[in-house]
Amino acid sequence: MRIGSGAGFAGDRLEPAVDLAARAGLDDLVLECLAERTIALGQQRKLRDPALGYDPRLRARFRRLLPVARRNGVRVVTNMGAANPVGAGAVTRDLLAELGLGGKIAVVTGDDVLDRLDLGLPALEDGVPLADHGAVVSANAYLGADALLPALERGADVVLTGRVADPSLFVAPLAHRLGWSLEDWPRVAAGTLVGHVLECAGQVTGGYFADPGVKDVPGLTELGFPFAEVAADGTATIGKLADTGGVVSIATVREQLLYEVTDPTGYRTPDVVLDFRAVRAEQAGADRVRISGAAGRARPAELKVSVGYRAGYRAECGISYAGPNAARRARLAADVVTARLRGTGLRIRADVLGALGDSGEPTDECRLRVAAMTPDPEAGDVVCHEVEALYTNGPAGGGGVRTEVREVIGIVSALIPREDVETQVTVLEADGAAA
Repeated sequence: MRIGSGAGFAGDRLEPAVDLAARAGLDDLVLECLAERTIALGQQRKLRDPALGYDPRLRARFRRLLPVARRNGVRVVTNMGAANPVGAGAVTRDLLAELGLGGKIAVVTGDDVLDRLDLGLPALEDGVPLADHGAVVSANAYLGADALLPALERGADVVLTGRVADPSLFVAPLAHRLGWSLEDWPRVAAGTLVGHVLECAGQVTGGYFADPGVKDVPGLTELGFPFAEVAADGTATIGKLADTGGVVSIATVREQLLYEVTDPTGYRTPDVVLDFRAVRAEQAGADRVRISGAAGRARPAELKVSVGYRAGYRAECGISYAGPNAARRARLAADVVTARLRGTGLRIRADVLGALGDSGEPTDECRLRVAAMTPDPEAGDVVCHEVEALYTNGPAGGGGVRTEVREVIGIVSALIPREDVETQVTVLEADGAAA
């Protein structure tokens, strides 16, 4: 079977995904759009408006992508449901109906475990109890392929989820198409390896890999996204469309293999504990790399939970200086505002950006950035006020002040027993009738 990667994060480009759906002969297209911070921000939007919380780009993405995917028989699997998969499903249903396409949407829920989270649990990052980090606003368990498989078995054209482990978005359609048991650890490990290589989309085709003069990548402007041809035994060949930009090489694959892997002997996912030690990457042609050798052990008894908490407020302000001596005036402004805020107890960071050009010579335009974290939004306003006051109370020629105080949602992790997480699948038809 052939499975593509249409997004590696919430802000990813859409054109390569549409291109894959149109021309790559895919069975499935996966869009991974949910980082730890992204779902916490989704929870914030949902708190402000219960109808929101899903990916803000969902409708725009699907308006372009789904007509192409449906025309070519490509099933779409994505975690763009974020903090509100049910809301995302309703939007998708209405959009399909509006486009006259029809189709079946399966919504996977159950990742939100805020109501049963033990706040006395230690955070994995620092061992401090969750409750001591700040008011907890979200807790989402990383679901596995077992949560998605029932959605696929019900014939969904589009599967929408919230928090799901990134590789699991790929393992579920692979297991469904290839008839794998989710207790077949070698094959689930192979599928997890495929998902891990594809999950960041443009990274394995050279996007995030590119470093001019060190790791040159051709055609970066027209970067294509990857797909994998996966055999029944789990071996796979990673590739991209021939006339797209970027490159698929042993180096790009190896770099992605290292992504977020702290223990190559035991990479824990909800589906399997993956052992990378025997993994091989071999060039199989132009922009084609064969991967094999994944080994796996039984899945963990606990699921990781991403916990969002109120971490305070960030004040971020800027002012520009232009013309002769601009960099020195900006540095003087940094010294002035730092001195004026001394005694407030705030930790101020002041940076002059763009003071030197590519040649190393001073430029005639640069910008002062001032930032501070505070538990009190009013203290953040004090920082912004001092930067704004530089207009007439600081060095000459300042302009273009912008100030902002925003709440920061911090993220820590914990473990929860698998049996405490209950998942559910709801199927919607494009005509709006719930099944």
